[in-house]
Amino acid sequence: MTSELTDDRSSPLRRPVLRRPQPPKCLLAGAIVSILLAGCASTHHPQGWDATAPPQPAATAGKPGAKAGKKEPGKKEVGKKESGAKRRASGSTSDRQASAAARVQADAAADKKRLGEATFYAAYFEGRPTASGEPYDSRAMTAAHKTLPFGTKVKVTALDSGETAVVRINDRGPFVDGRIIDLSRKAAEQLGMVHDGAAEVQLQILE
Repeated sequence: MTSELTDDRSSPLRRPVLRRPQPPKCLLAGAIVSILLAGCASTHHPQGWDATAPPQPAATAGKPGAKAGKKEPGKKEVGKKESGAKRRASGSTSDRQASAAARVQADAAADKKRLGEATFYAAYFEGRPTASGEPYDSRAMTAAHKTLPFGTKVKVTALDSGETAVVRINDRGPFVDGRIIDLSRKAAEQLGMVHDGAAEVQLQILE
């Protein structure tokens, strides 16, 4: 009897063994790398963060409106303000010194004594207007001077007799070399110079 060889693979009673297809190793490695990259990319951002906003420099990050390279107010700015205050204080000191010097000069000018010849008005000037506008009065204690302001009071001292008279400037003159003041007749009488018509006097500004 001849035995027939049968192939188990073709036997109808043998169930075929099903094997699951194994994914290639390169695909597994790629999936792992993708998961790791996704985890790194998903960082936490604070509320209000704008992904489209350009990154700010480290020096100004977190400070809205701050410009790169702009220095914050600090000691240098305070120093500038202090320097300005010092300059102003120095300027004020200079102004005070200049004012003090001006006052000293004014006081010196007020106390300055002047020497020269004094004369007095002739009678025909009676009632005529002076440079200040008021009429000349021979009985008033007034006088004419070339530069002193109207209303200035001047003490006039006769050098030969020592007599004094206080007059008020209300006119301009005299316009003769060597003469420094023209007096009213009353002031001339007080100095005792009417007979001679002129006298060497010394002037002292009182106001």
